[in-house]
Amino acid sequence: MRLEGKRALVTGAGRGIGRGCALELARDGANLLINDRPGSPDLETTANDIRALGRDCQAIEADVFSRDGCEQLLAEVGPLDILVSNPAFSRRETFLDYDPEVFEKTIQGTLLSGFHMAQLVARQMVAAGNGGKMVFISSVQAEMPIGLCVAYGAAKAGLNHMMRTISVELAEHRINVNAIEPGWIDTPGEHVTFGPEKIAEEGKLLPWGRLGTPADIGRAAAFLSSQDADYITGSVLAVDGGFRYKDCRVEK
Repeated sequence: MRLEGKRALVTGAGRGIGRGCALELARDGANLLINDRPGSPDLETTANDIRALGRDCQAIEADVFSRDGCEQLLAEVGPLDILVSNPAFSRRETFLDYDPEVFEKTIQGTLLSGFHMAQLVARQMVAAGNGGKMVFISSVQAEMPIGLCVAYGAAKAGLNHMMRTISVELAEHRINVNAIEPGWIDTPGEHVTFGPEKIAEEGKLLPWGRLGTPADIGRAAAFLSSQDADYITGSVLAVDGGFRYKDCRVEK
């Protein structure tokens, strides 16, 4: 229970990676404030699952893609010890056909929303004077130029650099700032995009023999949110089962 007594906010926590992070922080003892978009069909289910673990949980709907939405959310949550920033938007399309409006929405939802939420939370943490932990959910696509993902990759690369700069500025306030790069994770969204058969097939081809799970990312977020990670800041932790190096293996 290394997070016992801590208050953590996880954005985009209705399902997928955000849900996995919220549940693992709860298992480590944190009380949760979880957020998802207005009208989310999944948010209350996640909240009930957290409460079943014996932790307090408040579920708040807010559009964190906008500054106003971030401010609305922060006005409701109060002081925080931990932020797991997990907003994202992505659409796959060729570069030549990529809709400029969708490109801008991806940058807005994946990079700018991360800035807004982090700045507002950091101001609270600095004012409280008790330090804190901030974890950004990035992606291996920040490093890997994967086709059909021009906007998402650019947004995540920007997120990594922004995280490092924030970590430099917040070190004097003892606020640890890090990022996690998930690889290919078995989430509801991936099932919609690829289907269960393709996911099962491709998982066997990865170095670890399977896709990652939201819990894999959640356990990494819990570690980076704990005192065990006190001397880690400005770092990017890849949690990908070797996905980045899957084509580097020598055939036997």
